[in-house]
Amino acid sequence: MTSNLRVGTTLTKIPDGRSPVRGVLSGKSVRLEPIDPARHGKDLYTAACGPDGDPTNRMWTYMSFGPFADAAAFAAWLAPQGESDDPMVFALVDTDSGQARGMASYLRIAPQWACCEVGSIWYAPALKRSRAATEAMYLMARHVFEDLGYRRYEWKCDKFNEASRRAALRLGFQYEGLFRQHMIYKGRNRDTTWFAMIDQDWPAVKTAFETWLSDDNFDADGGQIRSLADIRSSPRR
Repeated sequence: MTSNLRVGTTLTKIPDGRSPVRGVLSGKSVRLEPIDPARHGKDLYTAACGPDGDPTNRMWTYMSFGPFADAAAFAAWLAPQGESDDPMVFALVDTDSGQARGMASYLRIAPQWACCEVGSIWYAPALKRSRAATEAMYLMARHVFEDLGYRRYEWKCDKFNEASRRAALRLGFQYEGLFRQHMIYKGRNRDTTWFAMIDQDWPAVKTAFETWLSDDNFDADGGQIRSLADIRSSPRR
């Protein structure tokens, strides 16, 4: 669906977005499965807090949750996630190993406005800067625009979270502004940097994603040949 909204005008077609339905989003290198604490919990704890996790715990700095003292604390936090419709939480499962190595969620879901946000994203170190991590974000965006018929998709982060800000721009979101003193978490003020893409952006964003993800954009060792930013800036080169 492509909206015909213009600033200061009335919509001639009311958005017809639908609520996300729990289901698997499958790609070549990653599979997004609705979170099941019983099935995914052990893998996710190992990815987040075990020997394969981040020993510095820096990955939790800008999250509203974590770090976790032990497996029991992690399990207690994870338990209700599978029962929530907003946020709707997914495990990021590596297709080769079958192991869950991260999480991501749809949140602030507003079908009446055909809008939602992607957030609460974390990756095990092995998943960071990987083809699978980018493909996961592509699959979630594609589902929003093409399956749900949404017109707006948001990304928000702490203004000090430089990695998240870079990721948003790399993935094709556009900067929209700074919400000062937006919230308090972990005893700190958060000024929130706001990004979004809309349905009119999606065709070009999709083409860049698919060009980057194609097999011929990776060498024999799995390294990228062209960056996503390069593809977006010169798609036909």
